[in-house]
Amino acid sequence: MAVPIAARSVRRPARPLARLSGAVRRGRLTALAWALVLGYVTVFVLAMVHTSYDTWGALLVAPALMAVGTPVLARVAAGNPERGVFKLLMVAMAAKLACAFPRYLMAFVLYGGAADAKMYHQKGSELARYLTTADLSAGLHYDLGMKVAGTGFVIIVTGVVYAVTGPTLVGGFLVFSWLGFWGLLFFWRALQIAFPEADSRRYAKLVFFLPSLLFWPSSIGKDAWMMFCLGLTTYGVARLLDRRFGAFACIALGSLGTAMVRPHVTVLAGAGLSVAYLLRRRPRQVSALGPLRTVLTAAVLAVGVMLMLQQVSTFFGTNGTGGDAVNQVLSETSRRTSQGDSVINAATAEDPAPAFSLNPVKLPVSVVSVLFRPFPFEASNLQNLIQSVECFALLVMFVRAWPQLARIPKLFVQRSYVAFAVVYTLLFCWAFSTINNMGILSRERVQVLPLVLVLLAIPRPAAARPVRSRRPPLWRVQPGQWGAARQGPEPPVAVGAPDPSRTQGGSTS
Repeated sequence: MAVPIAARSVRRPARPLARLSGAVRRGRLTALAWALVLGYVTVFVLAMVHTSYDTWGALLVAPALMAVGTPVLARVAAGNPERGVFKLLMVAMAAKLACAFPRYLMAFVLYGGAADAKMYHQKGSELARYLTTADLSAGLHYDLGMKVAGTGFVIIVTGVVYAVTGPTLVGGFLVFSWLGFWGLLFFWRALQIAFPEADSRRYAKLVFFLPSLLFWPSSIGKDAWMMFCLGLTTYGVARLLDRRFGAFACIALGSLGTAMVRPHVTVLAGAGLSVAYLLRRRPRQVSALGPLRTVLTAAVLAVGVMLMLQQVSTFFGTNGTGGDAVNQVLSETSRRTSQGDSVINAATAEDPAPAFSLNPVKLPVSVVSVLFRPFPFEASNLQNLIQSVECFALLVMFVRAWPQLARIPKLFVQRSYVAFAVVYTLLFCWAFSTINNMGILSRERVQVLPLVLVLLAIPRPAAARPVRSRRPPLWRVQPGQWGAARQGPEPPVAVGAPDPSRTQGGSTS
């Protein structure tokens, strides 16, 4: 009696051509790596010979920043379930650092150095020289020549940076741009924590690669610092709403950083946080100390907002914190920004500084003005024209996202992080609508765009998602899907097995 023996698959030896192509591929990568290293060293030597440390110092700072940021991004990506996150974050960090160079060219080539970054660089270099030569054990005795809050604080940050890197102008742009990137990363992580069902991948592409967020917070100055601190504050808000450890530390550090530069923005974030905290969802099982903890947290937030209001009054030199003080500050802002080539709503002799109105009817106009202007027909130069293209594209995205935006009232209670984003956005647009210069408004707008983009990450309702049933392409057709099945190689037949082409009765089918 014959015993069936299963046919064994024979493993073919690797072809010499495949091994050769793999070796060539690896050789090309090695050659490319050595070419990049050689090119970098050549540029570095030429820059040291023909330029000052203001320029060639950036060639030391950029690799150091990438080396510090890469392992942190690898750890963030390791805890993310989506694929390709590490590559996305690395490209985002490289793009953010690269935008420091056109931002530098705009400030010192296009504008001839007529930028705040020049003053920060000069003052910061002097402070760095003092920090590296003075005897710090005897205490710090350095006169900034101005108050610490506001411009003075950014000078201190610049001096501390230069004490580590050396006074390099282009390198300083890279460091501040790098800080702005981490602020954007905090915004992205906050969305994932407090709004997990949102389209985080779309949000990442918008928040990391929106031209305004790439370009403006890439200079030595307040914009990059505010982006970093606002991102840290928002990250703390997300952890607080999700009841995670370390929330108050992040909120306190981020709020302190913003309050030292622009305390009025800190008040707007505090108001949004207060509303979001009151609307947050309660856990099903509440401990005995739960109500007491809620009351204490609300009291701490209220005290913090009051202290910030007092800081705003001191910062702007107003009397009190009521409506008259707000009107005085915003009217002065309108007067100061009503000059230059990019002015809108130019002041008249009868109304040199229009007063701030608390009428909520004007709120929609303020939102459109702050978020979507300048319009293309309002552009007065090439910079405004480029900015108007981005604003128009953003407006189109919001119009197309109307089904998602209709869910905002429901998400106010379900996801109070959306309430935080909406309240902060509305208050920001209300306050900053008094800016009458499009160039200034384009820079200031980056402080609200990361939270505005949260609304574009709201997922569509299940009923509104289109179901597409289209025919697959020819190269993806399965055998037998269209017509007869494709005849492939027959499987090996065991010795002594019955012929599958015959039936049990012995006749052919």
